[in-house]
Amino acid sequence: MQQIYDVVIMGGGPAGATLGALLRRDSNLSVAIVEQEKFPREHIGESLVHSLIPILQDSGALPKVLASDCWIKKFGAIIAWEENNPSVSYFDHLAFQQDGVHRWAIHVNRAEFDKVLLDHAASTGVEVFEGTTVTQYEPQQQHGVVKLSDGRQLKSRYFVDASGRQTGMTVAGRYQHLSEYKNLAVWNHYVNCRPAQDLEGDWNIFRGTDKSPIACFAFEHGWAWYIPVKKMVRGERRTTYSIGIVTDPAYIKSQDDFTNPEVFLQHVKRIPGLASLAENAVAVNSEMLVTSNYSMICDKFCDYDQRWVLIGDAAYFVDPLFSSGVTFAAAMAGSAAVMIRTALKGEIPERDMRAMWDDYTREWVGIAQSFALAIDQWYHGISEDKPDSVYWKRRSGHSRSLGIRRDTFQALVDTAITPDMMQVMTHGTHDLGDLAKGGEFLRILGRLQATEPDSDATIRLSPGTQLVSSHTIDVPGFKASLPPLEPPRALREMIAEYWRDPVANGHMIPFHYDRAIPCARFVKLRDDGSFAVNVPFTDPQGGADELFRKLKAGPIRYERLVGDLRAGQRRLLKQLLVAGLVQAETSSQAVFADNTG
Repeated sequence: MQQIYDVVIMGGGPAGATLGALLRRDSNLSVAIVEQEKFPREHIGESLVHSLIPILQDSGALPKVLASDCWIKKFGAIIAWEENNPSVSYFDHLAFQQDGVHRWAIHVNRAEFDKVLLDHAASTGVEVFEGTTVTQYEPQQQHGVVKLSDGRQLKSRYFVDASGRQTGMTVAGRYQHLSEYKNLAVWNHYVNCRPAQDLEGDWNIFRGTDKSPIACFAFEHGWAWYIPVKKMVRGERRTTYSIGIVTDPAYIKSQDDFTNPEVFLQHVKRIPGLASLAENAVAVNSEMLVTSNYSMICDKFCDYDQRWVLIGDAAYFVDPLFSSGVTFAAAMAGSAAVMIRTALKGEIPERDMRAMWDDYTREWVGIAQSFALAIDQWYHGISEDKPDSVYWKRRSGHSRSLGIRRDTFQALVDTAITPDMMQVMTHGTHDLGDLAKGGEFLRILGRLQATEPDSDATIRLSPGTQLVSSHTIDVPGFKASLPPLEPPRALREMIAEYWRDPVANGHMIPFHYDRAIPCARFVKLRDDGSFAVNVPFTDPQGGADELFRKLKAGPIRYERLVGDLRAGQRRLLKQLLVAGLVQAETSSQAVFADNTG
């Protein structure tokens, strides 16, 4: 054991193990992971999304995962809310249509997959303590004290909570519900099933191939998942199928008990589509597995002064419908790795460090809220087709229909909902209570046009707005995914080549979890020089400088200003309007008042 660790991580799941490996990559940082269980252990969350693959490649774990026998290649999703009209997609479907290269993820046996990641972290030099519980973290001036259940104490310069939702110790205060919908998941593994690509219908783009998708099916009391998983069954490696039902806890208490294996399978065999796949299903385990799936979010995600960070489910958990959990957790580990590495090196000013940690909370809270909102509104759209269902009726009263299924399906499959949407939707507050639910989400998803001033409005900098050089992090930082703005052809070709073989071609897209990203910030300063409000912008073409010069030159008509801006600058301008750093005024009144105080 070290005298003082640079970082102690509570939790050895995908978030903690990935962070440990990223911190140790090309460094001599002393890192410890404290995990309360002994791996391998059973865990929910078996179907992953493609954005995770580059993170595993950056951490060095991908070759070891692929060398194992715990995974099946995954190419997209089938979401069957209407029996004859399912939504289907490959990952990055539009990019595939353009370059013919499939982006892919994996379905995994989480017990084996998680152990591969934790063992990899240990192989990089991370000290791993299994079967040990963290009971308390006490921040001190130069380091913190991490107290363990066996009486030992570890000193650590930074502490990371990656312990998931079931931790008995928290540094961040209470959880809040992220969604109005309260769900319960019941599941088991089965053999003698058919793959989802066998489903009949011209809509099934996976049919007749080995390009496995996840499949989800709505029914009267909730929805069911169907995931192929390689597991050891009585000493033999077999392809099993994880079949789970997500329902309202009140239904189980008052109606059918899905925790009864016979009742569960009877219902599965009545769900259109799923019934044909599971017709001959035989359960692997004699008892059902059960967990709550309430979408929850913690009060705070990090504290620069107290030297702690939350990652993964310890920070927030979103309904599992679109398989985002592990990928978001690993991406948060990447963000945390940048922040902690930068803080330990002491290479940038403290003001920049504090701003970077603020960026972490703001950006990841925005992703959590906007992703949860999108799923909630997806649920609402389904409820209109099932007016007699207790489950779906309870999910129909929180917002009006936004046509969400068709228009957001691809973004949800690609885990591509961004916090910019939430910022605009709540007029800068990020408070769910400020959401307008009358269709604004759908408009923002397309073009973020909710804050569009009139063409003849006068645009000007708010008093006190400055532009400063700074540093930030890339959130969510999904390497090898196409950026939201139209990328140059060379980048598109590079990304396509990467996906042909992420292990062999990993060098084509640089590792980016080792340092902070230079950025420009539009800011208002407090008397002590700290940022009262700020909007960061990363653009190697100097887009922030150019926009600031145009705004500083004096009031300008909106129509003339945006006509000279690139797409990224127009997006930045909308963020500045929402933050109150830029004002838009008509001839009679200010449309956007300076609301920053």
